[in-house]
Amino acid sequence: MPWYSLYWLMPSTLRAFHYDNQWALLLIPLTISLFLFRNVLGQRYRQQLRVSGLGLTGVRPGGWARFVSLLRLLVPLSLWLSMAFLLVALARPQTVRQLREEQSVGIDIMLALDVSSSMLETDLKPNRLAAARLVAQQFVAGRQHDRIGLVVFAGEAYSLCPLTTDYALLRQYLRELSPNLVRTTGTAIGDALARGINRLRDSPARSRVLVLLSDGDNTAGNLDPLTVARLATPFNVKIYTIAVGRRSARTEDGSLASQFDEGILKSIAEMGQGYFFRVTDVGQLRQVFARIDRLERAPTYVETHEDVQDQYRPYLRWGVVLLVFTLLLKNTPLGNVLED
Repeated sequence: MPWYSLYWLMPSTLRAFHYDNQWALLLIPLTISLFLFRNVLGQRYRQQLRVSGLGLTGVRPGGWARFVSLLRLLVPLSLWLSMAFLLVALARPQTVRQLREEQSVGIDIMLALDVSSSMLETDLKPNRLAAARLVAQQFVAGRQHDRIGLVVFAGEAYSLCPLTTDYALLRQYLRELSPNLVRTTGTAIGDALARGINRLRDSPARSRVLVLLSDGDNTAGNLDPLTVARLATPFNVKIYTIAVGRRSARTEDGSLASQFDEGILKSIAEMGQGYFFRVTDVGQLRQVFARIDRLERAPTYVETHEDVQDQYRPYLRWGVVLLVFTLLLKNTPLGNVLED
Protein backbone atom coordinates (compact mmCIF):
# COMPACT_ATOMS: atom_id res chain seq x y z
CA MET A 1 0.00 0.00 0.00
CA PRO A 2 1.67 3.36 -1.04
CA TRP A 3 2.20 5.89 1.74
CA TYR A 4 0.09 8.54 0.01
CA SER A 5 -2.95 6.24 -0.17
CA LEU A 6 -6.04 7.45 1.66
CA TYR A 7 -6.15 4.00 3.28
CA TRP A 8 -3.80 5.27 5.99
CA LEU A 9 -6.17 8.13 6.84
CA MET A 10 -9.32 6.05 7.28
CA PRO A 11 -10.64 5.85 10.87
CA SER A 12 -11.02 2.06 10.60
CA THR A 13 -7.33 1.77 9.74
CA LEU A 14 -6.27 3.95 12.66
CA ARG A 15 -8.49 2.01 15.09
CA ALA A 16 -7.06 -1.33 13.97
CA PHE A 17 -3.50 -0.42 14.98
CA HIS A 18 -1.77 -1.24 18.21
CA TYR A 19 0.10 1.86 19.44
CA ASP A 20 3.34 1.21 21.28
CA ASN A 21 3.55 4.80 22.61
CA GLN A 22 -0.05 5.72 23.26
CA TRP A 23 0.93 8.82 25.24
CA ALA A 24 1.90 10.51 21.96
CA LEU A 25 -1.72 10.35 20.82
CA LEU A 26 -2.77 12.32 23.91
CA LEU A 27 -0.63 15.23 22.73
CA ILE A 28 -2.75 15.72 19.59
CA PRO A 29 -5.68 17.39 21.45
CA LEU A 30 -3.08 19.49 23.31
CA THR A 31 -1.80 20.90 20.02
CA ILE A 32 -5.33 22.09 19.20
CA SER A 33 -5.49 23.98 22.48
CA LEU A 34 -2.11 25.57 21.72
CA PHE A 35 -3.41 26.86 18.38
CA LEU A 36 -6.56 28.21 20.02
CA PHE A 37 -4.47 29.92 22.69
CA ARG A 38 -2.23 31.44 20.01
CA ASN A 39 -5.28 32.74 18.15
CA VAL A 40 -6.69 34.37 21.28
CA LEU A 41 -3.39 36.09 22.04
CA GLY A 42 -3.04 37.19 18.40
CA GLN A 43 -6.43 38.87 18.37
CA ARG A 44 -5.81 40.57 21.71
CA TYR A 45 -2.36 42.01 21.07
CA ARG A 46 -2.38 42.45 17.28
CA GLN A 47 -1.86 46.05 16.27
CA GLN A 48 -4.63 47.33 14.03
CA LEU A 49 -5.01 50.53 12.00
CA ARG A 50 -8.46 51.96 12.39
CA VAL A 51 -9.94 53.65 9.30
CA SER A 52 -13.19 55.58 9.26
CA GLY A 53 -16.08 53.72 7.73
CA LEU A 54 -16.86 56.39 5.09
CA GLY A 55 -20.34 55.09 4.84
CA LEU A 56 -19.32 51.49 4.48
CA THR A 57 -21.25 50.38 7.54
CA GLY A 58 -23.25 47.22 6.89
CA VAL A 59 -21.26 46.32 3.80
CA ARG A 60 -20.39 42.67 3.83
CA PRO A 61 -17.36 41.18 2.05
CA GLY A 62 -18.07 39.50 -1.24
CA GLY A 63 -17.50 35.86 -2.15
CA TRP A 64 -13.88 36.38 -3.15
CA ALA A 65 -13.14 38.16 0.12
CA ARG A 66 -14.67 35.31 2.12
CA PHE A 67 -12.60 32.81 0.14
CA VAL A 68 -9.38 34.75 0.87
CA SER A 69 -10.39 34.96 4.53
CA LEU A 70 -10.73 31.16 4.69
CA LEU A 71 -7.37 30.71 2.99
CA ARG A 72 -5.77 32.37 5.98
CA LEU A 73 -6.54 29.17 7.90
CA LEU A 74 -4.44 27.12 5.47
CA VAL A 75 -1.10 27.79 7.17
CA PRO A 76 -2.15 26.90 10.75
CA LEU A 77 -4.21 23.97 9.48
CA SER A 78 -1.29 22.59 7.50
CA LEU A 79 1.03 23.03 10.49
CA TRP A 80 -1.40 21.32 12.84
CA LEU A 81 -1.91 18.35 10.46
CA SER A 82 1.84 18.03 10.15
CA MET A 83 2.21 17.90 13.92
CA ALA A 84 -0.68 15.42 14.22
CA PHE A 85 0.85 13.04 11.68
CA LEU A 86 4.26 13.28 13.33
CA LEU A 87 2.69 12.47 16.70
CA VAL A 88 0.88 9.48 15.19
CA ALA A 89 4.22 8.29 13.80
CA LEU A 90 5.79 8.83 17.24
CA ALA A 91 3.04 6.66 18.76
CA ARG A 92 4.41 3.75 16.63
CA PRO A 93 1.28 2.26 15.06
CA GLN A 94 1.72 -1.48 14.58
CA THR A 95 -0.17 -4.35 13.06
CA VAL A 96 0.03 -7.39 15.34
CA ARG A 97 -0.90 -10.84 14.11
CA GLN A 98 -1.00 -13.62 16.70
CA LEU A 99 -0.28 -17.21 15.72
CA ARG A 100 -1.31 -19.82 18.29
CA GLU A 101 0.14 -23.30 18.16
CA GLU A 102 -1.17 -26.00 20.46
CA GLN A 103 1.15 -28.87 21.16
CA SER A 104 0.18 -31.89 23.20
CA VAL A 105 2.17 -34.91 24.23
CA GLY A 106 -0.37 -37.60 23.35
CA ILE A 107 -1.31 -40.63 25.42
CA ASP A 108 -1.46 -44.14 23.99
CA ILE A 109 -4.59 -46.03 25.07
CA MET A 110 -5.58 -49.62 24.37
CA LEU A 111 -9.22 -50.60 24.89
CA ALA A 112 -9.68 -54.31 25.65
CA LEU A 113 -13.40 -55.17 25.36
CA ASP A 114 -15.07 -58.44 26.23
CA VAL A 115 -17.31 -59.64 23.35
CA SER A 116 -18.31 -63.00 24.81
CA SER A 117 -21.93 -64.14 24.59
CA SER A 118 -22.57 -63.17 28.22
CA MET A 119 -22.13 -59.55 27.17
CA LEU A 120 -25.57 -59.81 25.55
CA GLU A 121 -27.23 -59.83 29.00
CA THR A 122 -29.76 -57.01 29.32
CA ASP A 123 -29.08 -55.76 32.87
CA LEU A 124 -27.45 -52.82 31.05
CA LYS A 125 -29.80 -51.46 28.41
CA PRO A 126 -30.09 -52.49 25.64
CA ASN A 127 -27.39 -55.03 26.59
CA ARG A 128 -23.91 -54.97 28.13
CA LEU A 129 -22.03 -55.04 24.84
CA ALA A 130 -24.16 -52.34 23.19
CA ALA A 131 -23.79 -50.09 26.24
CA ALA A 132 -20.03 -50.60 26.33
CA ARG A 133 -19.82 -50.01 22.58
CA LEU A 134 -21.74 -46.72 22.79
CA VAL A 135 -19.82 -45.34 25.77
CA ALA A 136 -16.48 -46.36 24.23
CA GLN A 137 -17.41 -44.43 21.07
CA GLN A 138 -18.17 -41.35 23.16
CA PHE A 139 -14.86 -41.77 24.96
CA VAL A 140 -12.98 -41.92 21.66
CA ALA A 141 -14.83 -38.87 20.33
CA GLY A 142 -13.70 -36.84 23.35
CA ARG A 143 -9.97 -37.51 22.92
CA GLN A 144 -7.50 -35.32 21.07
CA HIS A 145 -3.93 -36.00 19.99
CA ASP A 146 -4.04 -39.49 21.58
CA ARG A 147 -3.49 -42.78 19.80
CA ILE A 148 -6.12 -45.39 20.65
CA GLY A 149 -6.17 -49.08 19.79
CA LEU A 150 -8.69 -51.89 20.25
CA VAL A 151 -8.40 -55.48 21.50
CA VAL A 152 -11.42 -57.80 21.56
CA PHE A 153 -11.59 -61.04 23.46
CA ALA A 154 -13.78 -63.93 24.46
CA GLY A 155 -12.19 -67.39 24.59
CA GLU A 156 -9.32 -65.86 22.59
CA ALA A 157 -7.98 -62.34 22.20
CA TYR A 158 -7.35 -60.45 18.97
CA SER A 159 -5.86 -57.05 18.24
CA LEU A 160 -8.65 -55.59 16.15
CA CYS A 161 -7.22 -52.10 15.63
CA PRO A 162 -3.63 -50.90 16.22
CA LEU A 163 -2.85 -47.62 17.94
CA THR A 164 -4.14 -44.88 15.69
CA THR A 165 -5.39 -41.29 15.65
CA ASP A 166 -7.91 -42.18 12.96
CA TYR A 167 -10.87 -41.90 15.31
CA ALA A 168 -13.41 -42.36 12.52
CA LEU A 169 -11.92 -45.77 11.71
CA LEU A 170 -11.83 -46.70 15.37
CA ARG A 171 -15.48 -45.76 15.88
CA GLN A 172 -16.35 -47.90 12.86
CA TYR A 173 -14.65 -50.90 14.49
CA LEU A 174 -16.55 -50.22 17.72
CA ARG A 175 -19.89 -50.12 15.89
CA GLU A 176 -19.18 -53.55 14.43
CA LEU A 177 -18.41 -55.27 17.75
CA SER A 178 -20.40 -58.48 18.29
CA PRO A 179 -19.86 -61.94 19.82
CA ASN A 180 -19.41 -63.26 16.27
CA LEU A 181 -15.95 -61.69 16.11
CA VAL A 182 -14.54 -64.38 18.44
CA ARG A 183 -16.06 -67.82 18.06
CA THR A 184 -14.20 -69.44 20.96
CA THR A 185 -16.28 -69.40 24.14
CA GLY A 186 -14.94 -68.28 27.49
CA THR A 187 -13.18 -65.18 28.81
CA ALA A 188 -9.44 -64.98 28.18
CA ILE A 189 -8.56 -61.97 30.32
CA GLY A 190 -4.87 -62.91 30.51
CA ASP A 191 -4.56 -63.11 26.73
CA ALA A 192 -6.34 -59.76 26.32
CA LEU A 193 -3.94 -58.09 28.76
CA ALA A 194 -0.97 -59.59 26.94
CA ARG A 195 -2.22 -58.31 23.57
CA GLY A 196 -2.77 -54.82 24.92
CA ILE A 197 0.56 -54.60 26.76
CA ASN A 198 2.38 -55.92 23.71
CA ARG A 199 0.92 -53.08 21.65
CA LEU A 200 1.92 -50.51 24.26
CA ARG A 201 5.38 -51.69 25.28
CA ASP A 202 7.21 -50.07 22.35
CA SER A 203 5.07 -46.93 22.42
CA PRO A 204 7.01 -43.63 22.39
CA ALA A 205 4.30 -42.00 24.52
CA ARG A 206 5.22 -41.03 28.05
CA SER A 207 1.83 -42.24 29.30
CA ARG A 208 0.44 -45.65 28.32
CA VAL A 209 -2.97 -46.85 29.43
CA LEU A 210 -4.84 -50.14 29.10
CA VAL A 211 -8.60 -50.13 29.79
CA LEU A 212 -10.06 -53.63 30.19
CA LEU A 213 -13.83 -54.14 30.30
CA SER A 214 -15.28 -57.57 31.09
CA ASP A 215 -18.23 -59.27 32.78
CA GLY A 216 -16.66 -62.58 33.75
CA ASP A 217 -13.81 -64.51 35.34
CA ASN A 218 -10.73 -65.63 33.46
CA THR A 219 -12.01 -68.97 32.11
CA ALA A 220 -9.97 -69.42 28.94
CA GLY A 221 -6.63 -68.65 27.37
CA ASN A 222 -3.09 -69.78 28.13
CA LEU A 223 -1.88 -66.85 30.23
CA ASP A 224 -2.51 -66.10 33.89
CA PRO A 225 -3.94 -62.55 34.20
CA LEU A 226 -2.00 -61.71 37.37
CA THR A 227 1.27 -62.83 35.84
CA VAL A 228 0.63 -60.68 32.78
CA ALA A 229 -0.45 -57.72 34.94
CA ARG A 230 2.93 -57.77 36.69
CA LEU A 231 4.55 -57.05 33.32
CA ALA A 232 2.65 -53.78 32.97
CA THR A 233 4.81 -51.80 35.40
CA PRO A 234 8.19 -52.46 33.69
CA PHE A 235 6.64 -51.28 30.41
CA ASN A 236 5.15 -48.19 32.10
CA VAL A 237 1.58 -49.32 31.34
CA LYS A 238 -1.27 -48.33 33.67
CA ILE A 239 -4.28 -50.68 33.79
CA TYR A 240 -7.89 -49.74 34.50
CA THR A 241 -10.38 -52.59 34.87
CA ILE A 242 -14.16 -52.27 34.56
CA ALA A 243 -16.54 -55.02 35.69
CA VAL A 244 -19.95 -54.67 34.00
CA GLY A 245 -23.14 -56.37 35.18
CA ARG A 246 -24.77 -57.03 38.50
CA ARG A 247 -22.92 -58.68 41.35
CA SER A 248 -25.41 -61.54 41.53
CA ALA A 249 -28.15 -63.23 39.53
CA ARG A 250 -31.27 -65.05 40.62
CA THR A 251 -31.19 -68.84 40.09
CA GLU A 252 -34.13 -71.07 39.17
CA ASP A 253 -34.99 -71.77 42.81
CA GLY A 254 -35.13 -68.03 43.58
CA SER A 255 -31.83 -67.77 45.46
CA LEU A 256 -29.11 -65.29 44.55
CA ALA A 257 -25.87 -66.63 43.16
CA SER A 258 -22.75 -64.65 42.41
CA GLN A 259 -22.07 -64.26 38.73
CA PHE A 260 -18.30 -64.02 39.10
CA ASP A 261 -15.57 -63.09 41.51
CA GLU A 262 -14.48 -59.54 40.77
CA GLY A 263 -11.38 -59.94 42.93
CA ILE A 264 -9.20 -60.82 39.94
CA LEU A 265 -10.09 -57.58 38.17
CA LYS A 266 -9.29 -55.65 41.36
CA SER A 267 -5.93 -57.37 41.63
CA ILE A 268 -5.12 -56.62 37.99
CA ALA A 269 -5.88 -52.92 38.50
CA GLU A 270 -3.82 -52.83 41.67
CA MET A 271 -0.81 -54.45 40.00
CA GLY A 272 -1.22 -52.16 37.02
CA GLN A 273 -1.24 -49.06 39.26
CA GLY A 274 -4.69 -48.16 38.01
CA TYR A 275 -8.24 -48.37 39.35
CA PHE A 276 -11.01 -50.95 39.44
CA PHE A 277 -14.61 -49.93 38.69
CA ARG A 278 -17.86 -51.82 39.07
CA VAL A 279 -20.79 -50.62 36.95
CA THR A 280 -24.35 -51.87 36.94
CA ASP A 281 -25.99 -49.40 34.56
CA VAL A 282 -25.17 -47.22 31.58
CA GLY A 283 -24.96 -44.06 33.68
CA GLN A 284 -22.25 -45.53 35.88
CA LEU A 285 -20.37 -46.75 32.82
CA ARG A 286 -20.38 -43.22 31.37
CA GLN A 287 -19.12 -41.85 34.69
CA VAL A 288 -16.27 -44.38 34.74
CA PHE A 289 -15.11 -43.49 31.23
CA ALA A 290 -15.47 -39.79 32.08
CA ARG A 291 -13.27 -40.29 35.13
CA ILE A 292 -10.65 -42.16 33.11
CA ASP A 293 -10.85 -39.36 30.56
CA ARG A 294 -10.06 -36.79 33.28
CA LEU A 295 -7.30 -38.87 34.88
CA GLU A 296 -5.51 -39.56 31.60
CA ARG A 297 -5.17 -36.15 30.03
CA ALA A 298 -1.89 -35.09 28.47
CA PRO A 299 -0.76 -31.52 29.17
CA THR A 300 -1.26 -29.13 26.28
CA TYR A 301 1.34 -26.51 25.58
CA VAL A 302 0.19 -23.33 23.83
CA GLU A 303 2.78 -21.26 22.01
CA THR A 304 1.81 -17.79 20.86
CA HIS A 305 3.85 -16.11 18.15
CA GLU A 306 3.34 -12.43 17.37
CA ASP A 307 4.11 -10.98 13.96
CA VAL A 308 4.59 -7.25 14.64
CA GLN A 309 4.98 -4.80 11.75
CA ASP A 310 5.60 -1.09 12.30
CA GLN A 311 3.37 1.20 10.21
CA TYR A 312 4.71 4.61 11.26
CA ARG A 313 6.45 5.39 7.94
CA PRO A 314 3.34 6.57 5.99
CA TYR A 315 2.44 9.00 8.81
CA LEU A 316 6.01 10.23 9.10
CA ARG A 317 6.05 10.99 5.39
CA TRP A 318 2.66 12.72 5.55
CA GLY A 319 3.93 14.83 8.44
CA VAL A 320 7.16 15.81 6.66
CA VAL A 321 5.34 16.67 3.42
CA LEU A 322 2.83 18.88 5.24
CA LEU A 323 5.60 20.54 7.25
CA VAL A 324 7.49 21.39 4.06
CA PHE A 325 4.22 22.67 2.57
CA THR A 326 3.72 24.89 5.62
CA LEU A 327 7.25 26.31 5.32
CA LEU A 328 6.71 27.04 1.64
CA LEU A 329 3.53 28.93 2.46
CA LYS A 330 5.27 30.93 5.17
CA ASN A 331 8.30 31.85 3.04
CA THR A 332 6.64 32.85 -0.22
CA PRO A 333 4.69 35.96 -1.24
CA LEU A 334 1.55 33.86 -0.99
CA GLY A 335 2.20 33.51 2.71
CA ASN A 336 2.29 37.25 3.13
CA VAL A 337 -0.96 37.62 1.23
CA LEU A 338 -2.63 35.05 3.49
CA GLU A 339 -1.41 36.82 6.60
CA ASP A 340 -2.69 40.24 5.45
